[in-house]
Amino acid sequence: MKIKKTINIKPELLAPAGNLEKMKTAFAFGADAVYLGIPDFSLRVRINDFDMAGIAEAVKYAHLLNKKVYVTLNIFAHNEQIKKLPAHLKTLGKIKPDGIFISDPGVLTLVKKYLPKIKIILSTQANCTNWESAVFWQKQGFSRVILSREMSLAEIKEIHKKLPKLELESFVHGALCMAYSGRCFLSKYFNDRNANLGDCSQPCRWPYSIKNYELKIKNEGVVLGTGKKEDGDLELVEEEHGSYILNSQDLCLIKRLPELMDCGLSAFKIEGRAKSVYYLANVVGAYREAIDALALTPSRRGRATPLPLRSRESGRGDGGEGKLLNYLYKELEQKLMHRGYTEGFMFGEGKLAQNLDNSHNQSEWEFCGQVVVDSRWQIADGRILIKVHNTLKVGDEIEILRPAYDIIKMKVKKLVDAKNGQEITEAHGGSGGQTVILEVGREVPQYSVLRRKINKLKVVKL
Repeated sequence: MKIKKTINIKPELLAPAGNLEKMKTAFAFGADAVYLGIPDFSLRVRINDFDMAGIAEAVKYAHLLNKKVYVTLNIFAHNEQIKKLPAHLKTLGKIKPDGIFISDPGVLTLVKKYLPKIKIILSTQANCTNWESAVFWQKQGFSRVILSREMSLAEIKEIHKKLPKLELESFVHGALCMAYSGRCFLSKYFNDRNANLGDCSQPCRWPYSIKNYELKIKNEGVVLGTGKKEDGDLELVEEEHGSYILNSQDLCLIKRLPELMDCGLSAFKIEGRAKSVYYLANVVGAYREAIDALALTPSRRGRATPLPLRSRESGRGDGGEGKLLNYLYKELEQKLMHRGYTEGFMFGEGKLAQNLDNSHNQSEWEFCGQVVVDSRWQIADGRILIKVHNTLKVGDEIEILRPAYDIIKMKVKKLVDAKNGQEITEAHGGSGGQTVILEVGREVPQYSVLRRKINKLKVVKL
């Protein structure tokens, strides 16, 4: 792939935030903005720690860093939510977030009434897939449109050409829904949890089995995955655990950023408000590194490269942006749990993007801790304070991922319990998690994350 040496547009990198810790991690690893919301009005009811006080704290923290916070009000509201919305909007007016995501016309009406000056952004749930639709939403006062996940690159370019002043945002990484832009009704049907009110139970990720009869689907049109018109049978292969027939692979467009940065997009969006700080550090950090490399920003020029890994494997220092993108893709592929990666609809490959084998592909690396700061402890001389997630043992092979995508590789030789100063052989996460001191010998900023090599790959079946 030929890489352009200069790209004029540097899109905003937008990260998810399910709580304050995740937001701070995203900012530490280079996000320009985050999106968040309280359970009642965003599309994340569960694994979402924000209330109005938390949003106020988030906005204050972000603005001190010259970063942005967008609030999600992108549910398809019923009467119950509409009744509660005016009080919510009045409080948001005092907090002053940088914008609001909206998909519902009724919500839009109330936002215009109670927050007439706020930036309004069309949610991807509204399914904007053409330039006439974009014109309509722009006339309603939207300054940015988050395009449908089903858009192709050519369609995005055409919309930008016809509406150059309209900001366009697109997803570049994260989970994909088997339904059109996430507008799904299976969860409501199966167990009365409404996906369009943020309470999806993800039935598309469940294993399904066929009982009492053999299933064959007669396909008299296009054979899926080939693009050829011919007759054929699609056979559902079932094993003892069932089949994952609706389980979409995850989106990963990091190797396609050169094309995306040259097509008129104003913002790149990462999915995953329910994901961990480890996911955010890896994904936000990788995309930040890639965007800065392609834009050749002053902040990247002359950046220190203390690790041989960074110049050897990423191609840094020899103009090897292509090598860098391949390196970052492999990092995301090998060191995160995911469902397999796809480029989705953006480049029109026409492939089936389903993971039929399991719910997730497991990684050989496990998230084991994050660097924290505690006023009770003065950690210096190359020692760091770690909040343990999962398990960390003496003898473990670990990697420490620092902001700016610096990686320290080492073995754990000594662990000290931060509570009592006693040397220990292993530490565990769980409720609250242990806090331990680790000798590293180098500077490791707060919010850096640790991963350890695990011996066995686990096949995840839900």
